[in-house]
Amino acid sequence: MTVPAPAPVPSAGTPAGHFDARALLDPVNPAEVDAFARAQRAADRSSAGQIVAWVAVGFALLCVVPVIGIMILGLGYTIGRGTGVAVAGLLALLLFAGLTVGIVMLVRRGIRTRNLTRFRLARFAGANAMSYFERIDDPPLPGMIFSSGSSRMSTDVLRGVEPRFVEFGNYQYTTSNGKQSQTHRWGYVAVKLDVPLPNIVLDALGNNTLGNTVAGAFSGDQRLSLEGDFDRYFSLFCPAGYEVDALYLFTPDVMARFIDHAAQLDVEIVDDWLFLYARREVSTLDPATWAWLFGAVGALLTKLDQWARWRDDRLRLSGPAAQHPSLPAYGAAAPGPAGAPALPFAAPQGLLTPPPPGVAPPGQRLKRRSPWVIVGIIVGVMLVVTMAPFALGIFSFLFLG
Repeated sequence: MTVPAPAPVPSAGTPAGHFDARALLDPVNPAEVDAFARAQRAADRSSAGQIVAWVAVGFALLCVVPVIGIMILGLGYTIGRGTGVAVAGLLALLLFAGLTVGIVMLVRRGIRTRNLTRFRLARFAGANAMSYFERIDDPPLPGMIFSSGSSRMSTDVLRGVEPRFVEFGNYQYTTSNGKQSQTHRWGYVAVKLDVPLPNIVLDALGNNTLGNTVAGAFSGDQRLSLEGDFDRYFSLFCPAGYEVDALYLFTPDVMARFIDHAAQLDVEIVDDWLFLYARREVSTLDPATWAWLFGAVGALLTKLDQWARWRDDRLRLSGPAAQHPSLPAYGAAAPGPAGAPALPFAAPQGLLTPPPPGVAPPGQRLKRRSPWVIVGIIVGVMLVVTMAPFALGIFSFLFLG
């Protein structure tokens, strides 16, 4: 949910096309941080409940457990266990109390650090024409990482709406194999496009983020080789039959922009969204990370207008396309106040052509490889490895004597 941002850092004098990073670095007033944290707790009952739970646990550790321990020691002493046992037990209790105090202090320091991070990000958002969202549960985005696992959530989300809708956030989800669970963490940038486009994935070869996951998940006939040096930086996957469309979208100038500015990011185009993925947090207090992200998005935005002219000729043959899912929470974001500045990478927009009907069903999603094919390949390899010694033995017996 949205938390009202503190008073924004004045950005007067900031050159156009640059962002104001002072909120990430300047000293802050602790009273303002505390007030911001209280506003968050008032707006989000779940976070308030977590704090109450921590207080209850701390009270139990500091008060209840030691009292029970002292009662047990007293009972042991009264039944003649001896002074030595009581002294040893008392020392153990003192050690336990010290550890408890240390743990509580660490937890409090962690909460304060987290509150400071949220405060700085909210202030940074306010200074750069964006809104701050502490947490969004199960965000309704169509990207590949947003449909995996459980306990899905975006955190520290910064969102702007001019010159087009762009969202920066950290994302996590949990997978389990029945015995143990694993939490997967990503950073992402979501850019709203003008029209739905075919599902295209660019697996960046320089970060090994998606790597074999993409190569193994999608059918091999969907891999498309592009001209120039593009294949040295990305593996491109597009739906079979949409190769010409991919070439139309990824012209040499567009490919150059991706190579120069997004070679360390995995990219997915799905419906009317462009996603940039990183296996690290992108919503941070590091100004260099924001400079990189703003530069990458700004460089790509100048080339996205030509994508708005794309049309899927297959719709005339296949009939009306299936409606693409509408995401009111994302597509209908409230604009900023009148006269508010645009995002730091703002660029003038030309006249946009009306949106096309959409994408024909074959191009809306990449086809994923059947898991039985993968199982068959694994079984086949295991059989070959297992039977190889016997085959060599038979060959030697028959032909080598």
